[in-house]
Amino acid sequence: MASRFPASFVDPWRQLIGAYEKEQANDFPAYSSTTLEPLITTSTPTELYVGTGHTIYERALLPAIRNAKRSVHLVTCFWADSPTANSIRATLFELAASRAAQSDLPTLHITIGFSSRGLFQKLFHTSSRDGYVYPPSEWKALKLPDQQTLQSGSIELTVKTLFFTPLSVMHPKYLIVDEAEAWVPSCNVSWEKWFEGCVELHGGAVQSLLTFHERVWGLGTSESNVASMERTQNGNAAVERPATGSLSGNTHASLIGSADDMSPTQSAKLALGSATPTILLPSSHHRNPGFSWIPFLRKPNAPMTPLNAALLTLFANARNSIVLVTPNVTSKPVIKAILAALVRGVSVEIRTNQSMMLIEQLATCGTTTSRCMNKLMKEYTKLANEMTRQAQADLEAQPHPLGKLDIFYYQHRPEREGQPDEPVVSHFKMTMVDDTYLVLGSGNMDRASWWTSQELGILFYVPGFAERSLWEKVLRVRGRRAFPPSLRS
Repeated sequence: MASRFPASFVDPWRQLIGAYEKEQANDFPAYSSTTLEPLITTSTPTELYVGTGHTIYERALLPAIRNAKRSVHLVTCFWADSPTANSIRATLFELAASRAAQSDLPTLHITIGFSSRGLFQKLFHTSSRDGYVYPPSEWKALKLPDQQTLQSGSIELTVKTLFFTPLSVMHPKYLIVDEAEAWVPSCNVSWEKWFEGCVELHGGAVQSLLTFHERVWGLGTSESNVASMERTQNGNAAVERPATGSLSGNTHASLIGSADDMSPTQSAKLALGSATPTILLPSSHHRNPGFSWIPFLRKPNAPMTPLNAALLTLFANARNSIVLVTPNVTSKPVIKAILAALVRGVSVEIRTNQSMMLIEQLATCGTTTSRCMNKLMKEYTKLANEMTRQAQADLEAQPHPLGKLDIFYYQHRPEREGQPDEPVVSHFKMTMVDDTYLVLGSGNMDRASWWTSQELGILFYVPGFAERSLWEKVLRVRGRRAFPPSLRS
């Protein structure tokens, strides 16, 4: 199976992981150069979605949950009281009622995993890798139906959290339905109107994702008797009903986009074939972030996880172009690799935010995206001036041309301000190298994602991937050019 993915990527990627595997032996979960084979697989990507997190849930994830027959595994980072949480609640009520009206249905097992709910939840969270399993008596606070309602539809629910102080969240986001289909979005269950993306896929990559899910979230759930302990206690409780008007009204939402040409709510069906070379890219949890407010005491090297190693390999091997769409850029290895690629003549385009999650950036990195981008612009300008001086000093020399650098900050459309689907910032994560390698998932290009958070990326080998226009057409009209300054409008 590995031969289906170009060896020009797989070999250096494997070697990079192998060079640091002793340092990653205690990762959660741990990977070495000899255990990567199950991650290298194929998939059938069937659809791409962009929009706000709420529209992606309404149009992609919730319809999939409604159609589930045997199992649902929903994992997100942040779980908050929000329109998305209300829609999940309504979907589960609808699903339970639909199943209760049928007979002889197999039990539908639903698991929900998340990492962050609020400050106090994280401060007092267990440090065990088994996490915390919410008893049914606490489901109401999560905006979930009661146990009796779900059991009336032969639904068994498990809700679990994982978090490791001080800063290590479980940041992956995905949905697996009936162990056959998967959706990998960038969005949380939250109220933020952020620009997001999602890919739907089938095939071998779903099995790789299931294995990852079991290694991370399977611990503690099978041994937990919390549900059975409370079943008797809650046996006579009144069945909850959703409030009037809380049911989702978007059951048959269109999957072809909005009639509004400027709307970011769009989707595209894919026809890439049944065996797209694919690699699942976990970036494992690290409790110690190695961060210090004193610069010379900071840990200089990021953990060499499958995701981090893949991105560094892609950057190092890039020949023509690198395109990054990311909420923040504060990871020094990323900026260093970008500068090296520019020196080789590779064109780089970065689309990010100027002032998103500033407190989080300062807490986890001690700097901000705008500062890092300003530094990158200065370094690039310095390189360009130096190459110009060298060319003028030696007219016969033919130096390798510097790659073009473009930096854009997200800016919402002012004429659509106030529209429910107009994002205020971009939370989408996408890396495209040489129009051939596409990385989607949860990982940002910031220090938190590279050092402390558990992340999950998925790499597709898709030469000439034209469907990238789905997010390009949305972002091009929502970008304020920061560099080069001479091209600012």
